[in-house]
Amino acid sequence: MGQGKGKGSGAVMVVGGGIAGVQAALDLTELGYYVYLVEKGPAVGGAMAQLDKTFPTNDCSL
Repeated sequence: MGQGKGKGSGAVMVVGGGIAGVQAALDLTELGYYVYLVEKGPAVGGAMAQLDKTFPTNDCSL
């Protein structure tokens, strides 16, 4: 990714809509790529989307 900001061209597919996939998609978009984000579930966010169910009292170290 040493092309610099806004120098990318073409399209990239990011597989997985967890926080790493979403961040990768955002970074690639900033570099100028057209990004397809593919997620098998009904929503993006991965485990982070379920964090409120895992820690309903917000008692976690994140």
